[in-house]
Amino acid sequence: MGVVGTILGLPFAPVRGVLAVAELIRRQVDAELYHPASVRRELEAAEEARAVGEISPEEEAEAQQRVLDRLTASPAEPGPDEEKR
Repeated sequence: MGVVGTILGLPFAPVRGVLAVAELIRRQVDAELYHPASVRRELEAAEEARAVGEISPEEEAEAQQRVLDRLTASPAEPGPDEEKR
């Protein structure tokens, strides 16, 4: 069934390609979200925004909690602001 399967599967090749690209993008986004440097930048940005008066201490604490929630949630489990896949 190798040749027949290949011929019959050709119409689905673009779909498989799109799914492969989508998976690659998802892995890259996950890597960026959980990378220590990214997490540190986000926490430092919240701290600096509070220091210059852009946000309140409560808003800074909320931003820190969002980062911690994202880090402690399992990758299969969506966070509070994410939709289920």
